[in-house]
Amino acid sequence: MDILYHDKDLAVCLKPVGLDAEKQVPEALKSALGGEIYTVHRLDLNVGGVMIYARTKPAAAALSRAISEGTMIKEYAAMVHGTPPERGDWEDLLFKDSARNKVFVVSRMRAGVRRARLEYERMTDGDPSLVFIRLHTGRSHQIRVQFASRGFPLLGDHKYGARDAFTAPRLFSRRITFPYRGKTLSFEALPDWAKP
Repeated sequence: MDILYHDKDLAVCLKPVGLDAEKQVPEALKSALGGEIYTVHRLDLNVGGVMIYARTKPAAAALSRAISEGTMIKEYAAMVHGTPPERGDWEDLLFKDSARNKVFVVSRMRAGVRRARLEYERMTDGDPSLVFIRLHTGRSHQIRVQFASRGFPLLGDHKYGARDAFTAPRLFSRRITFPYRGKTLSFEALPDWAKP
């Protein structure tokens, strides 16, 4: 696992597809860096990319505050079937069926429903399309569901309608930007399939 940056408070890594963000990645970071590792955000098991972990409780609190206040900006790359409009700002109501571990777009607010918003820009022409996404909310399976509900399932995302030979969704956490101790820090990476 690649470690992009670390100091006494933070560890930034590239989470590989197939490693659990809450157990296996922290264990790998502890093994490499020593000390404690605190999880402040998540990525699905079958999604890879840039992740930030705290190494102290005060750093975990500061990062959690940045997430709740919306000052941590998370950006993703995805390959989707079809050709979505060149750019979009989508807001939906999402309901998670925990028993089936599946999320649905619904038409009205009720118990268990949460607002979800993202913006995206299509980076390539044709089918499939590369899109760069900025999340404004961090809902479970949000990117996957919002694109699939509009007829653009992610390559490899068989849970949400893809019919292809890929074994995992083509989704990658490509950049995280956040304020920390009076500075703005930003870390980024792209997999080969996401280079336009």
